[in-house]
Amino acid sequence: MDDIQRSLDHRETVKRSWWTLGILSLLMGFASISTDLYLPAMPIMGQSLGASPGTVEWTVSGYLIGFSLGQLLWGPISDRYGRRLPVAIGLVLFAFGSGGCGLAESATTLIAFRLVQAVGGSAGVVLSRAMVRDLYEGRRAVQMMSTLITVMAIAPLLGPIVGAQILAIAGWRAIFAVLVIVGIGTLLALLALPETLPAARRTKDLLSWTLFRYIELLGQRRILGYACVGGFFYGGTFAYVAGTPFAYITYHHVPAQLYGLIFAAGIVGIMVTNTINAQLVHRFGSDHLLFRGAVIAAVAGITAAIAAWTGWGGLWSLAIALFVYTSATGLVIANSVAGALNEFPERAGAVSALVGAMQYGCGIIGSGSVGLFADGTPWPLGSVMAVAGIGSLLSTRLVRSGRDRDRHRIAAGM
Repeated sequence: MDDIQRSLDHRETVKRSWWTLGILSLLMGFASISTDLYLPAMPIMGQSLGASPGTVEWTVSGYLIGFSLGQLLWGPISDRYGRRLPVAIGLVLFAFGSGGCGLAESATTLIAFRLVQAVGGSAGVVLSRAMVRDLYEGRRAVQMMSTLITVMAIAPLLGPIVGAQILAIAGWRAIFAVLVIVGIGTLLALLALPETLPAARRTKDLLSWTLFRYIELLGQRRILGYACVGGFFYGGTFAYVAGTPFAYITYHHVPAQLYGLIFAAGIVGIMVTNTINAQLVHRFGSDHLLFRGAVIAAVAGITAAIAAWTGWGGLWSLAIALFVYTSATGLVIANSVAGALNEFPERAGAVSALVGAMQYGCGIIGSGSVGLFADGTPWPLGSVMAVAGIGSLLSTRLVRSGRDRDRHRIAAGM
């Protein structure tokens, strides 16, 4: 009884800690920090390394490959050994990969070190979500997920703006030096973060069974639905990340500094919708808000495609459609992740890894498609985002059908 009480006291202390909230927000923001900071530098990086725009866009895709595979590794490890140690190892890899990116002399080398950087950075993202599930349940978990996303959105809000200033002052390589410092600083901050997964709650599964566990989880229709809704949406999001520097700066001749402001507007939209989501989830439910977010993404994606294909409205028509799409993040991501985690809370690490890997795996396809079909115009960007939005909306049917099937089972006494 004393051990149980100490565990409960420990959880309550961690829940109330603003320091914990700050660290979890920072860890969750590593994916954005690692990419958004260098977005304004992508055209200049291509010139410096003698690479085409499509090749430079693959630095985003390469990062997403490492990010997806890394999550599948860290999730089960953390379920068995706890959260803190895997995060610490990941931060070391992140700092090493960032340093390699800054020293790269070719696009191929840069992409390779982006893979290393991503594998390390993925530990913080996947395990911060699992830590939230360790500490909170149900709709309260959705609220906290929205709060964390809102707080960590400050990083991508400032990322392109800060990155543009670093680029102007010290060049693009200095951007990766800053990421090394961020990784080391987060590692030091981690020393003050308590372990959120007590030994008594850790799984005894062998890591060799990991693949079979993932297959088992994918057999759950609602988990698959949540993962697909978020996955399609992320395909459009990372098409936006990879494509807008060239669509705005190269095609529409937007200055790098102004690009940062346009990008920041989308992050403000994400913060607003996350705040709205946290306030409304108790009233309308997580699945309902998830569906509404997918509808918004589909409509915005189609509008972006029309603007890109026809040139209707010029820069601002495209920018407004993309702003609406990215703003839907606040309704789609927190609800899809929390919904999946609530299905199997005892395997929060593995579920978080699986959902995250599918999300960023679709991001690989989205950003890679923009690079593959790049022709100097915004149409590949608009096309990919339209497909992504429609796919996200259609995937909500899996969530709903899985819920209906569960109700039938309960009614039948199964």
